[in-house]
Amino acid sequence: MSPKENRSDPLVLFMPSGKRGRFPVGTPVLDAARSLGVYVESVCGGRATCGRCQITVQEGSFAKHQIVSKNENLSPKGPKEERYEQIRGLPEGRRLSCSSQILGDLVVDVPQDTVINAQVVRKAATDRIIERNAAVQLCYVEVEEPDMHKPLGDLDRLKAVLQKDWGWKDLLIAPHLIPQLQGILRKGNWAVTAAIHRDMDSSRPFIVGLWPGLKNEAYGIACDIGSTTIAMHLVSLLSGRIAASSGTSNPQIRFGEDLMSRVSYVMMNPDGREAMTKAVREAINGLIGKVCEEGNVDRHDILDAVFVANPIMHHLFLGIDPTELGQAPFALAVSGALQYWAHEIEIDVNRGARVYLLPCIAGHVGADAAGATLAEGPYRQDRMMLLVDVGTNAEIVLGNRQRVVAASSPTGPAFEGAEISSGQRAAPGAIERVRIDPVTLEPKFRVIGVDAWSDEAGFSEAAAAVGVTGICGSAIIEVVAEMYLSGIISEDGVVDGGMAERSPRIIPNGRTFSYLLHDGEQRITVTQNDVRAIQLAKAALYAGIKLLMEKQGVEHVDTIRFAGAFGSFIDPKYAMVLGLIPDCDLDEVKAVGNAAGTGALMALLNRGHRREIEETVKKIEKIETALESKFQEHFVYAMALPNKVDRFPKLSAVVTLPERKVLSDDGGEGGGRRRRRSRE
Repeated sequence: MSPKENRSDPLVLFMPSGKRGRFPVGTPVLDAARSLGVYVESVCGGRATCGRCQITVQEGSFAKHQIVSKNENLSPKGPKEERYEQIRGLPEGRRLSCSSQILGDLVVDVPQDTVINAQVVRKAATDRIIERNAAVQLCYVEVEEPDMHKPLGDLDRLKAVLQKDWGWKDLLIAPHLIPQLQGILRKGNWAVTAAIHRDMDSSRPFIVGLWPGLKNEAYGIACDIGSTTIAMHLVSLLSGRIAASSGTSNPQIRFGEDLMSRVSYVMMNPDGREAMTKAVREAINGLIGKVCEEGNVDRHDILDAVFVANPIMHHLFLGIDPTELGQAPFALAVSGALQYWAHEIEIDVNRGARVYLLPCIAGHVGADAAGATLAEGPYRQDRMMLLVDVGTNAEIVLGNRQRVVAASSPTGPAFEGAEISSGQRAAPGAIERVRIDPVTLEPKFRVIGVDAWSDEAGFSEAAAAVGVTGICGSAIIEVVAEMYLSGIISEDGVVDGGMAERSPRIIPNGRTFSYLLHDGEQRITVTQNDVRAIQLAKAALYAGIKLLMEKQGVEHVDTIRFAGAFGSFIDPKYAMVLGLIPDCDLDEVKAVGNAAGTGALMALLNRGHRREIEETVKKIEKIETALESKFQEHFVYAMALPNKVDRFPKLSAVVTLPERKVLSDDGGEGGGRRRRRSRE
């Protein structure tokens, strides 16, 4: 309700927010919306020139709210609104809320357009509503001209009118704007648009941009700096519209595939840190150019930026030596949220742009995990949620509104195709899906860039264009799980050489055996060493999850979320067959894409989310797996498929798991197969 409510005043209901209040006759709709905290954008300060504050009236009798709403309860169009409509045009039924006064009861709809007043930001797979409360606001003002009888400087008069028209007090100004200010004021004939940046309510606001006349757009970027890939959204700060999204490879890969090898490079090369910092900043600037070109945006219209990254990427991006993160006790140089001027860290956008980095949770659980936690919100629900970001260093968060714990686990690069004999990154030509017939042991597979399965008509012709070049991460999980389900490997991951009698695809490889997945121009096999590499990676992840479950005192989780690019392509069933994650209802296991990037987007569009994650991170308990005595025990049990001791009843209800069998390491007949007692 409005602060000074009079029961005789008109009742106004704003949709879709559902906020309502009573306001005196003659109150502008824009003022009513703002007093209730309803987000209606306005740059021009009620002068009916920017057109961003459009609304519509819903007519009819709304018994639930005891409102009879009609267009006559809104004042007729005045000269300013009519002039805007003549020059710029208004869609039928639309009004400018800054020029429309309340005359009676109203149901007001704030349109969800992507260009004018969008509040809905779409992300892949889900609809996510992000209430906008950006750190940047554009304010159009008309400044008094200089007067010999009033010796107040141009900047001081600008500050005075910003306080009078917009309520901004104690304004600071970015130093680079001071020499430009007089020229901008005169070019705009004393009418200018100022960009005001204020993050925390307790901080003094800054004038970070200034343009002659009316400036009607400002942009921000949300960026996730991954060890393999850098992903970025370019977003309108006024409408919430995502103008463009793109990604690029992290050029630091040339210094080392995994994070620890990059730390080693820094330790062994005097200029290693500088080289990697320069490389990642250049890649980010190149990516900014790419999204700006796609979105038809001037990069100097970018006024705010939010970044997330794992701790080592975070430090290297900021020019901080990551050496301490490579050895116990894995000390971060800084763990809290940070703010910079963009030009201080060589980010090529508007010189007044600010950069915000989410806080890190711990030495190997970074701002990316904080972003994913903000996006998925285990701390906002009663159910026990497991959030897993699978990468070279898996980040694990487990909890609910009562308690949240987090850990990292060194899975290594096997899931991304490294350390696998035929492994490769996800690219055209890589096998991405695998199925093995349990009777004939014949495989079929799908290749990135080809729609058909390998046993379907047209596959050979289509595959000739891209080739069949290797196995990417999602297929590595599936092929090992399928080999287990079809009996090719035992629960302990040993390739059964005795099955060579059944299929020529079981081939000797020294003292061990391999499975021939594809015999073409490129011969693709799954070796015993490949299986071992996957076992080691999945056991490290599962052991970390088990430790967190023990800390929480739970034997099962209610819901599982796979974050990260790799997680988006994992089939939950095969992840569970492999024993990558604990038993759970398969309907409750979902991929959420780049959740870290979504968290960055939320923090970009709403500074309230920045405070939310800053407070949440303080409460998350970090578990250091290297110091936990039971980690090794869980790790050994997790080497088995799906697990040596943990039962998987929900998985068993939908997948027929093979009878347990254990083979010797060489998988040959001499190893002697022995039966184990089946699960009770």
